[in-house]
Amino acid sequence: MVENYGLYDIVQMKKDHPCRKSHYWKIVRMGVDIKIKCEGCGAIVMMERPEFERKCKKIIEKAEQASDQSSDL
Repeated sequence: MVENYGLYDIVQMKKDHPCRKSHYWKIVRMGVDIKIKCEGCGAIVMMERPEFERKCKKIIEKAEQASDQSSDL
């Protein structure tokens, strides 16, 4: 089980996407459900948070903090 994940983090799931272009997914929406996007083909999958936590293997890359992104506006 993975903890401390956030919006726009790159994660690796236990099973790869069938496209075989990438092993990594980007978290694009967080709430009760979590939406992840395949970094290879751009396919989007939505799943409930407990299911995501069970299927996520590890965090590959943490996204920059939201305060850093808002300063560019």
